[in-house]
Amino acid sequence: MQCTKCDGLMVSDNLLDIKESGIPMWMKGWRCVSCGNIVDPLILKHRMSQQVGTSQLLEKEAAVPRLRRVA
Repeated sequence: MQCTKCDGLMVSDNLLDIKESGIPMWMKGWRCVSCGNIVDPLILKHRMSQQVGTSQLLEKEAAVPRLRRVA
């Protein structure tokens, strides 16, 4: 995988988030060895919503799980 900022090498990394929550949270992500750019699932979700548009993303049926009724 290549970095979107500098085309450098991206490596898998375990990221720790301590600012957003009261409990430290580990997350799998990617870090560029050249410039330090970080990409994780939340960053990708936000980038996708900006590209597609939040309203279009929420209107898709794939975003809403379908539940079956048990008879």
